[in-house]
Amino acid sequence: MKRLAKWRLVSLFAMIALVLSGCGKPFVSTLMPAGEVADMQYDLMKLSTLIMVGVIIVVMIIFVLVFVRYRRKDDKTIPKQVEGSHKLEIIWTVVPILLLLILAVPTVASTFKLADVDQMDKKNTKALVINVRSHLYWWDFEYPSKKIVTSQELVVPTNEKVYFNLKSMDVKHSFWIPAVGGKLDTNTDNINKFWLEFDDKRANEAGNLFYGKCAELCGPGHALMDFKVKAISRDKFDAWVTAMQDVKEPQKATGALASQGQEIFNKSCIGCHAVTPANKMPETARIAPNLSNFGERSRVAAVLDHNKKEVKNWIKNPEAYKPGNLMTGKYPEMSDEQLDALAEYLMSLKVQE
Repeated sequence: MKRLAKWRLVSLFAMIALVLSGCGKPFVSTLMPAGEVADMQYDLMKLSTLIMVGVIIVVMIIFVLVFVRYRRKDDKTIPKQVEGSHKLEIIWTVVPILLLLILAVPTVASTFKLADVDQMDKKNTKALVINVRSHLYWWDFEYPSKKIVTSQELVVPTNEKVYFNLKSMDVKHSFWIPAVGGKLDTNTDNINKFWLEFDDKRANEAGNLFYGKCAELCGPGHALMDFKVKAISRDKFDAWVTAMQDVKEPQKATGALASQGQEIFNKSCIGCHAVTPANKMPETARIAPNLSNFGERSRVAAVLDHNKKEVKNWIKNPEAYKPGNLMTGKYPEMSDEQLDALAEYLMSLKVQE
């Protein structure tokens, strides 16, 4: 009875795991591709799965036929020995080779296509190139041709190739947008390059918002090292770039409470955070996320709802939400009134209405 109870428990957990495996949202699933790269990788996944399932089915059919047809009853005779059969050896040698070729040819072709980044290395290229920098535990994105920098939210145009330079500023991380393309490591000693394309139709279905993650175990805050991707049409992207470029100086607060918050920010936060999108700092000086358009973000610290309450919760105790982050202990404790003022100022930082 105890064994039966254990098996019932195992079966229950297996059923729950099966049900939960189907949960999730389309913009974080590799099984709902939203771009050319994701489509290519998804096709390779389907091909490899089809080959594996086909091999399993054929083996199981042969096993059942042999088990049923040639099972021993009262017959004591020894069946014909096929050891050393050239015909059988050729069959079970050639068949795996053919299956490997069927899988290898499109895999190699896709690999070379995905590795083609010649366009981004050309002088005066018109391609959109974005420098991605990973930190413990956040991301920043530099648009060198546009002379702007953002943090935690990547903005890209749809239906065109977007090229990326990937580099880590501390330890190894991995840049991954599940619905749009496979992951690629960000290293400290070299720059990795690749490209992605964001499908306009799929982007609209996902509300023009995809989720990105770090896919390399990098520390206690790894699971919370997310970023958001806003995929919009080229016209909207150009308008966003223009709005970001128009912000030449730190935005002035409007209202008494926000002005008080700006004073607190300038005394406690400005040493690490930038509040202009223009990149006037060397790479080594990027200590903390750029906050120039903080009020337009969809999440606080990439993991909390975007509202004043969560802004205050994050500032009050960032370690509770992202263990091991570099913000903990870097500023003096603040009263509730100071947190209210600072949150008011941060939420007012917008470049587009």
